[in-house]
Formats: sequence, structure tokens, C-alpha cells
Amino acid sequence: MEKQKLRKEIRAKLKQIPKPLYEHYSYTIAQELYKDPLWQAASVIGITISIAPEVDTYQIIRTAWAEGKRVAVPKCHDKERTMDFRYLQRFNQLESVYFGLLEPIETETELAAKAEIDLLLVPGIAFTQQGYRMGVGGGYYDRFLEDFKGGTISLAFAQQIVPEIPVEEHDLPVGKIITNDGRYSLS
Repeated sequence: MEKQKLRKEIRAKLKQIPKPLYEHYSYTIAQELYKDPLWQAASVIGITISIAPEVDTYQIIRTAWAEGKRVAVPKCHDKERTMDFRYLQRFNQLESVYFGLLEPIETETELAAKAEIDLLLVPGIAFTQQGYRMGVGGGYYDRFLEDFKGGTISLAFAQQIVPEIPVEEHDLPVGKIITNDGRYSLS
């Protein structure tokens, strides 16, 4: 199935989730994440700032702060098609960039070295039970994951799990996927 068509189908399914159910599913997924040994052992969490209908990450970030973890969020560099992560201490250190995405303000945040990130929560549009993911199409996470040594978990709604996606040579699976219907451990 063509990637663009699959992205469109998954987005349509996600938009159909009613707000109360979206909140409940996001909460359920977060509660499962907090039980995971990778979460419990991590000092530094790499995580995106979610935009609905993605799994809500604001509650996860607040919990990480409450548990004394450091939170690093991505900053994309469009010209190079790369990203790095910057430490976030408050939500007002974010600015709206393109397509309504929120990213850290560089002058107000400190760079997080890739090696400092213990657990990376990897976003995506669609996932297979084998841990392969399809992102939004920019390839930023694929490039970042090439030499990443920490743990990887993706958070997804059950509607995002598909039998297969087109897998390319550079695609790397995540170690675990946590959904509102359960988890898939792959490592």
C-alpha cells in the first residue's frame, strides 16, 4: 500500500476518535508507559510535543518532571533535514514553528547530547507489530535513530497498528510499542 494513502487512512481513523475516548486512551497508554522498565530506569526522556490526534504527550512530560527526569524535545533543522534534542523545563520554552508544531526555543534551552537520552519515545503515523513505523515523511527520526544507543518505545492508538507498511533499507524498528489495547515488545 502506498505510504501517502496509508497515512491518509490512519489520520482519518484517528480523527474519528471522540475527545473523551482520545483522553482515556492517551491516559491508558501513559499509565502503561510508566510501568515499563525502560521508563523507570531512564533519567533523560526524548519526546515530541504532541498534536492531536497523536497520543497526548503533555501528561507524560509533566509526569517525567514530577519524577525528576529530564525531558528533551526535538528541534528540526529543515535545510539539513536533521534534528537534535533540547532540554525543556517549562512549556513556555516552546514556540510554534511550521504546521502548528511546537519546538524548543534555542536561546532558552540547552542542547541534549544524543548519548544522554536514555529513552526515546518515537512518534509515527502507522506501526506494525514487528516495530516498524511510518512517520510523517521527513525522515528525521530515521536519521536520528541510525546511531542512537538508548531504548526506543512508540506510543500509538490501536487504530495505528497495521499488518504491514512499506519498509525500506534504512528503516529501523523500535524496541516496544504501547497501545491502548496492550503492548508489543520486540527486543
